[in-house]
Amino acid sequence: MNKITYKNSGVDISAANIFKKRIKPLVRKSFRKEVLRDIGGFGSFFRLIKGKLRDPVLVSSADGVGTKLKIAGLIDKHDTVGIDVVAMNVNDILCTGAEPLFFLDYIAYSKVRESVLVDIIKGINRGCLESACALVGGETAQMPGMYKQGEYDIAGFCVGVVERKKIIDGSRIKAGDIVIGLASSGLHSNGYSLVRRVFSENELKKISSELLTPTRIYVKQVLSLLANATPAQCRAIKGLAHITGGAFYDKIARILPANIGVVIEKNSWVVPRIFQVIQHQGNIADREIYHTLNMGIGMVLIVAPEFVKAIMAKLTRQKIKSWIIGEAVRGNKRVEII
Repeated sequence: MNKITYKNSGVDISAANIFKKRIKPLVRKSFRKEVLRDIGGFGSFFRLIKGKLRDPVLVSSADGVGTKLKIAGLIDKHDTVGIDVVAMNVNDILCTGAEPLFFLDYIAYSKVRESVLVDIIKGINRGCLESACALVGGETAQMPGMYKQGEYDIAGFCVGVVERKKIIDGSRIKAGDIVIGLASSGLHSNGYSLVRRVFSENELKKISSELLTPTRIYVKQVLSLLANATPAQCRAIKGLAHITGGAFYDKIARILPANIGVVIEKNSWVVPRIFQVIQHQGNIADREIYHTLNMGIGMVLIVAPEFVKAIMAKLTRQKIKSWIIGEAVRGNKRVEII
């Protein structure tokens, strides 16, 4: 009788170590000067530079990609979902005005090809480079019996920093403030359970390239709106909402003061065709789809009226489409779409 080993139980430690060595040069490309050690230790080291902020507050997030991974598996394309997992986290902490500092990933699987893991890490690294966020470590967990062969799950964890007096939390939003919508790159990383219900497997394959378009990362553009501004300009952006799960109704309501609501005019921007096809083929009601998908708006800014023109002009220079899509009104944290 053969002796039982960890390897023939389904976990290959030597292969995992080879993989980690292979990705080290790739991961180092995202390092910032604050990173003190290479990946592979028991912990990751990141130094806060003294004097850069007077009263720094750390902001953290944890998120995943969801069932978008099913589309990646369907066509065996895995080099974009890593960008998604970074985007979902850095865009979230951006909503507080925070600059992302460092990122860690978690990849869990039973058995997948090493090339798949490398593609995932390449995507994560690209997302980190795009958001100037250092990929400082992570965990690759091989768990026999937990996933079907070839399937995996990924999650990410991000830490950022913001000056305490510059935290954006929506508390200053008042009636008359303007809602600006920033264009999404597509579905981003929410609503794929609905999408997979609407389309057959063959239909999903035909539109897979569009469905796998990575989530847009808004970090550099939004931080540039906040950087080197006068005190008045710094306070121009009163609220930021990342339009993900719960979409317009839940995510915008989250940042509103108790006595404020928002009215969104759905005809104020052109909804990309993919959303129209999903709604038509699935016979999905307006409220349901605007509660599930971003409909072409990936990030919302709530802004003092006098700064709207300047902010939108700057976004245009940065090649981000934006529209005035609504207004803050007196209300009870209620979002209405008309």
